[in-house]
Amino acid sequence: MARLTVRDLLDARGKHQFAMLRVETLEEAEAAARAGVELLSVPPAMILDGRFREAAPECFAFPGDNFYEIGGTDDFLKWAFPLFKHGADGFYCSGSIATVRVMADHALPVCGHVGLIPSKRTWTGGFKSVGKTLETAKLVWRQCKALESAGAFAAEIEVVPHSITAAIAERTSLFLISMGAGSAGHAQYLFSDDVLGQNRGRVPRHAKVYANLAAEYDRLQELRVEAMQRFVSEVHDGDYPAPQHLVDCEAVVVKEFRDWLSRAD
Repeated sequence: MARLTVRDLLDARGKHQFAMLRVETLEEAEAAARAGVELLSVPPAMILDGRFREAAPECFAFPGDNFYEIGGTDDFLKWAFPLFKHGADGFYCSGSIATVRVMADHALPVCGHVGLIPSKRTWTGGFKSVGKTLETAKLVWRQCKALESAGAFAAEIEVVPHSITAAIAERTSLFLISMGAGSAGHAQYLFSDDVLGQNRGRVPRHAKVYANLAAEYDRLQELRVEAMQRFVSEVHDGDYPAPQHLVDCEAVVVKEFRDWLSRAD
């Protein structure tokens, strides 16, 4: 199957629910691709790694980082162009509307962020839902309209009441990526850490855990410790190295070498 394009995503709105994951390693990217995950959020460095497209050749990939890690508008352009050259399909941008506009003017497919924006959460009261009141629902709508006007093709809509998301989806041209904002979004987005049960901290309400890799990592760590303890014990007791772990040479060579050493002294 050919890799999805922006046009494919926009044309599929309301016809197909896409699955999207944030992956942090090539192993996770490969697993997501094999599992049929269509959209991936990835660390920017992963795009520059030639192994990424070997691991996930058909996934639509959004490199993303917080705006304060990248900088202003010019910084975003300098950040995005090499990634685009290396196969990025879209760009997450939590920067200003002016930055979104300039990126879109350069034909870079931009995904903005509305609702709960973790890097800007102080403006909406912290880590909590945005859109439960008429005032904040209007805010989410205005955020979407601003992104539309600036030329974004998509928006991550995060922790917004699902009924508000549904009303917005009926009236926006954006491809809405729902993170805890309901099934009216055109894609459902979670972090692989949560899906795989790797998150040892608080699991967000909207996340669903499908595995318990944290327990598996704990089991593997105990295996590491036990194996290393046995190694230490054998070294201390003189049981390692045993003859089968050694190389040697003919006795005549050893004798000649020792004779040479004695003369060298």
